[in-house]
Amino acid sequence: MDFVRLQSSARQGSYPVLKPEQAAFPYGLARTGVHEVAEAAFGDHAALTGFVLAAMPRSHDLSILWVSMHSRSMDHGTIRQAVTQHLAGRVPAILQVRTGKLFDALWSVEEGIRSSAVSLVIAELTDADFTATRRLTLASARYGVPVILLMPYTREGATAAEARWRVSAQPSSQNIFDPRALGHRRWRAVLERSRRAPDHVGRVFDLEYDDEALSLSLVSRLATRSSPPGAPDYEIRQAG
Repeated sequence: MDFVRLQSSARQGSYPVLKPEQAAFPYGLARTGVHEVAEAAFGDHAALTGFVLAAMPRSHDLSILWVSMHSRSMDHGTIRQAVTQHLAGRVPAILQVRTGKLFDALWSVEEGIRSSAVSLVIAELTDADFTATRRLTLASARYGVPVILLMPYTREGATAAEARWRVSAQPSSQNIFDPRALGHRRWRAVLERSRRAPDHVGRVFDLEYDDEALSLSLVSRLATRSSPPGAPDYEIRQAG
């Protein structure tokens, strides 16, 4: 999935018109700046990790730096081989760093950005205050390396990051070949904060990932719940 756009079927004037780079889902995630992706509830760590991997561009010129704090790894485990297999052919390598302290994890992220040796930094953190996210945002802007911070469900408060997503797992789609088997993975992602598109804060995206077509699509709101009055319907598609 190189790039996907949001198209509104609402009449002009019923919703603020954004610039093309602002109206692009997922608002620069894994492409530019610092983004936080937080659990909706304890145990959603696997869901937010899957969401991040599904929303990533198809290829990176350089490797990915994956920083994990020991306490987070104790709660949710480490990167599984399935993750590296999923990324095989998309990135040269995944460089893994595990730290015990938050300070060391933040230092590793910043050094990874400054190294110019990686195309993306993903970090599993317990927290990050405004000053820390500000430092990472400035470094990301200067060196052009995007950052994704995977945060626990307790994540709240101010941040200098471009956006904060709140992600939860959803029941999979129906398997057309076996009703008793799992279908395509699904997630619910709420855009909780956004400097790029503040008028879209609060938007709920019910997403489905096709691991054969490697495409991320929006599940119809009619199939999940009704839209608020006047809210536009959205379609996610790959751009040509």
